Amino acid sequence: MAQWFGLEAARYDRARPTYPQALIDRITTLSPGKRFVDVGCGTGISSRPFQAAGCTVLGVEPDGRMADFARGRGLDVEVAKFEDWDPAGRTFDAVISGTAWHWVDPLAGARKVADVLSPHGLLALFDNGFDLPPAVMAAQAEAYRHAVPEARFPEPSEEDGEEDGEEYARQIYAQQYVKAADGILRTGAFGEPEELRFAWERTYTRDEWLDILPTQGGLNHLREDQRERFLTYVGTAIDELGGVFTIKYATVGIAAIKR
Repeated sequence: MAQWFGLEAARYDRARPTYPQALIDRITTLSPGKRFVDVGCGTGISSRPFQAAGCTVLGVEPDGRMADFARGRGLDVEVAKFEDWDPAGRTFDAVISGTAWHWVDPLAGARKVADVLSPHGLLALFDNGFDLPPAVMAAQAEAYRHAVPEARFPEPSEEDGEEDGEEYARQIYAQQYVKAADGILRTGAFGEPEELRFAWERTYTRDEWLDILPTQGGLNHLREDQRERFLTYVGTAIDELGGVFTIKYATVGIAAIKR
């Protein structure tokens, strides 16, 4: 599944959301310096805000297609799985990973981070979580049934989409960052991880949302005609809702300082 994202690197870079400035400010404040490594940098979506903040960022990315795109946007990238990456004796002030640490072994990855961080260096991991508005969620469920009649798809509950991103953020933390924090603490090299959480919003037009949907992974197993039926149905539903809608995001993660 990880290899699917590189098939349309330009779309991924164009459509995927960035991260809130409050998160960038918090991480740069915690870091003892401005030499950063971005694990699973992809096309550089998570790297560019730190470059804009004056940091020097080196990306580590296993997909050569994503790495090539990031290089074209001005990011220095080395192609490797992070656990196998050779830092060649270099040390860094911070290691970050945006929406990518779930691809990394939590203990082996944390040990590699400890090896490459300078004293008091920072490890910061973060993801964007969101809840769709109930009407959009219902439309996508119906679109999936329309595209793949034989598939089973759970009905959205009345509570879905009413937690302004916080419920999804709690789910992400429980599913990903409890395990990540355990790996970090098991190294014995870090202090107690700090939870990161920032709320923000983004309004999408019909075309913007149809652009982002193929980058989310859930459509990659469908045939081309099934994907087309799905996207056409969703587009029509968004038009009927007025052509735009707002998603409430919660960016969640953890930060830990090397002892």
